[in-house]
Amino acid sequence: MIIQISSGQGPMECELAVRLLYEELCREYPDMQMISSRRSRRGNNYTSVMLATDEDLSGLEGSVQWICRSPYRPNHGRKNWFIDVSVIPEAEPVDMSDDIRVEAFHCGGHGGQNVNKVETGIRITHVPTGVTVTSTKERSQYMNKQDAKKKLGAVLRCMEAERKGRNRNEAWREHSRIVRGNPVRVYEGIDFRKKEAKDEPADNSYTE
Repeated sequence: MIIQISSGQGPMECELAVRLLYEELCREYPDMQMISSRRSRRGNNYTSVMLATDEDLSGLEGSVQWICRSPYRPNHGRKNWFIDVSVIPEAEPVDMSDDIRVEAFHCGGHGGQNVNKVETGIRITHVPTGVTVTSTKERSQYMNKQDAKKKLGAVLRCMEAERKGRNRNEAWREHSRIVRGNPVRVYEGIDFRKKEAKDEPADNSYTE
């Protein structure tokens, strides 16, 4: 499954929340791989990241709320920040053409094995855009190539949808649209603690 985490047009705090959620999901799902990202202007944060995992994260689609005083603007009154998680429909593998460059490379073995003697890892670059994706999770070069091609297809579809300004029913939620209220997950504090269902209801108030 491929998902996209986005800050939309939210402020720097939302960009920080994107990074924190990305890091949290990587801990929660060890097979999580970053396909592409857009860096924010501040630090190591992101305006959006696209991730791939074998897990079914369809239940994560929607808005994610982070309740925390701004670490950048201590006197700012707002403490609720919302980011978006969208499930990206997986594209069919892209056709091989002169626009695609495929490279094989050595990758770490499964189960703690030493580095493979065979180049099973695959890196595919879409020459016109410079988009590069890799796959190392499969044992064969062929399977990694198919996986990388699917990832590349999803990235290219995302870029095309954003370029044409398609709405969510045609592809997925627009990058700038964040739905507030009834978040699928709520996190609290600068240490990004997940708020469990048994906890007190989330504060959905919104103050600029």
